[in-house]
Amino acid sequence: MSQRRRRSLALLTSGVLALPLLTGCGAGDDEGGPVAAGPDIAATTRDKVADGGVLRWAVDSLPETLNTFQADADATTGRIAAAVLPQLFVLDAKGRPVANPDYLEKAEVVEREPKQVVLYKLNQQAVWSDGREIGAPDFVAQWRALNGKDSAFWTARNAGYERIEKIERGKTDLEVRVTFAKPYADWRSLFSPLYPKQVTATPEAFNEGARGALKVTAGPFGLGAIDKKTGTASLTRNPRWWGQPTKLDTLVLTAVPRAQRPAALASGKVDLAEIDRSGADRIALAHRDAKQQGGKGAGGAPAHGPAAEMTAAQATLSWAVAFGADEEKALAETANRKKHVDSVKRYADEQTALRKFTVRKSLEPAYTQLAMNGSAGPLADERVRRAVARALNRKELAEIVLKPLGLPAKPVGSHLALAGQQAYADNSEALGGQDTQAAQALLADAGWRRGGKITEPAGAKAGPESAPQDDGKTPQGPGTGNDGLYIVGQDDESNGDHADHGGTPGSGAGGEVVEADAFAPAAPGAAQDQPSPVLAPAPFAARQEALLRAQAAAVAAAATADDGKEGEDAKEGEDAKEGADAKEGAAEPADPAKATPAKQAARTSGAMLAKDGKPLSLRFVLPAGPGSEALRAVGERISQMLRKIGVTTEIKKVADESFFKDHIASGQYDLALYSWPATAYPATDARPIFAKPEPAADGSLLVEQNYTRVGTDHIDQLFDQAAGELDEAQSRELMRKADARIWAAAGSVPLYQRPELVAVKPSLANAGAFGLGAPRFQDIGWKKPPTAKNKKK
Repeated sequence: MSQRRRRSLALLTSGVLALPLLTGCGAGDDEGGPVAAGPDIAATTRDKVADGGVLRWAVDSLPETLNTFQADADATTGRIAAAVLPQLFVLDAKGRPVANPDYLEKAEVVEREPKQVVLYKLNQQAVWSDGREIGAPDFVAQWRALNGKDSAFWTARNAGYERIEKIERGKTDLEVRVTFAKPYADWRSLFSPLYPKQVTATPEAFNEGARGALKVTAGPFGLGAIDKKTGTASLTRNPRWWGQPTKLDTLVLTAVPRAQRPAALASGKVDLAEIDRSGADRIALAHRDAKQQGGKGAGGAPAHGPAAEMTAAQATLSWAVAFGADEEKALAETANRKKHVDSVKRYADEQTALRKFTVRKSLEPAYTQLAMNGSAGPLADERVRRAVARALNRKELAEIVLKPLGLPAKPVGSHLALAGQQAYADNSEALGGQDTQAAQALLADAGWRRGGKITEPAGAKAGPESAPQDDGKTPQGPGTGNDGLYIVGQDDESNGDHADHGGTPGSGAGGEVVEADAFAPAAPGAAQDQPSPVLAPAPFAARQEALLRAQAAAVAAAATADDGKEGEDAKEGEDAKEGADAKEGAAEPADPAKATPAKQAARTSGAMLAKDGKPLSLRFVLPAGPGSEALRAVGERISQMLRKIGVTTEIKKVADESFFKDHIASGQYDLALYSWPATAYPATDARPIFAKPEPAADGSLLVEQNYTRVGTDHIDQLFDQAAGELDEAQSRELMRKADARIWAAAGSVPLYQRPELVAVKPSLANAGAFGLGAPRFQDIGWKKPPTAKNKKK
């Protein structure tokens, strides 16, 4: 697995980027335009930052290895390496690499013919923690470990290192000459991080020696204890550091799952944590409640959280059961009520503590895209992919996620760079903007027509006879009842359809597919697992509330009635539910359960597109975990946009842990939303993402990281030319041409740059939402208090 794939996996499964910032491609002019959103780190000069102190920084997990070049390296591996090992080039605020003066006096191409030669002049003070000078032996050992010639080294990638012919000492020990067998434009990507030769000289040391410890380091911090019991990795000030000393005494990386970070911040477990939208909302509400008396509910509890999750109907039912005649139920409900009171108090205490934090925000060095699987099905036709892309209002989709946060909602115009980076150029015109008529024309040209007859599948059965059998041959897929999905707008009572046929946002009308329990009411008094109230469409929330009220009324009636009235009470509960459904406008057919999937589709075939007896229906896979509410909202809006051109989507929400492996990487999807991290080395890092898939000897398809399975020979040629072009302006131009071709192929559509939300204490300086830039670890610290400043005066 390559480093690029590891980065993609973190993005795909977590929904939130928690990755080390990538190094970039050559410094130069200001091409690429202004940065969409700069860093928000409370930048403070070092003289205003106190010496000493501890910072607890939340990470997703402790690293399995400290060797960033191994397959199981993760985001925390990269963060530790950035603080304790040489980084020859670091990113500035525009995501451009600049030589790091702590390690380099200069690095440049000194010869182009007959071969490319790069000369590194090292900082004469740069030494490893054991006192040895950083020099050519470290470069040589790392090159030999990573060039791919010795399979005994378990490496995840060798991009660039395989082009090196030799490495030599220069005129002095502080000079290193690297000669390339083939020209390499992205030479600045190499040797960052640089490991000591003790780690890279032998396969044994490389494979095992650096997994759990780094005995020799050379950064502003050194590696302290890694404690898996407490989930912490301590970085301590390096006494041999020759640069500006770290302001902090200790930096403690603390493993905290994303969903638990608000509680960890409130308890003092961490001081800095990247959070999702719901965590940012909690901090905003905490500050609002501190200012407004109206932010308090009865008893001083916040008018949100667990105190607000229980509806009036649920509260009434809970009271009735707790003080009812059934002692067993009363005891159980009393215990539930106590748990609820405890959770309300705990939440209120956390909200009070969260007032001490602020949210710093920027745009992450990553973009979210709509990916289209072009390997089979309707999307194998480029015209259909282009039609899907032309149906999208990318500006509107970006606003769904970014506008509520006050962040720039400009759609991303490149697959290969972000605004501000040198390689950035908006090449989206190669595909074209939103145009419903153009999209419909493309579909018609591909043979998809409205009102086409939909063929009944062979052997299809109607009604209960289609229920799953134990013969191992039960049909699977939308409409079978075996996939956890149902088609909204098909009036299938057996699938629990309570469709809002008005087609309002989030209603699912028009053929979208949602999970079968999406509208199911939860048990009274239980916490509701609902989308973020900021992002949840109003009709969805209203329907949930109506169904909860109906259920509460039915259960309350059953709890207070005589045993002899059970049948009457059941009827009353059914009437209440029917009344709620009628109020929502979800009229049901007399016996829709007996309709086959094809007959259900035929009811709406006048509005659907069909070809060769099959409807134009696309599987849309989305992650179901917490923190992905915004992604699901975008997916639902895309489905509505596609419905306008006659394309039906079957939305399937899947567990985060299976989203990438079982769906994206394996090609079990038609449409999907996931993110790629930015890179300043597109010729190297982006090539495997867009490389044309090639047939393998066993008949399978080698896709590298091109999970859309869409590529061309011309795109590959442009990447190869750019990688070997030493004229930086020309290399960037080749990348822009490649990007235009990628747009035209319509395998993926960049939508928006992802938001970066970081909770910190206001007194923390030079840390927060770094945007495209890299952290400068030695400058991070706590601001001097005003009193200390006054005394100094």
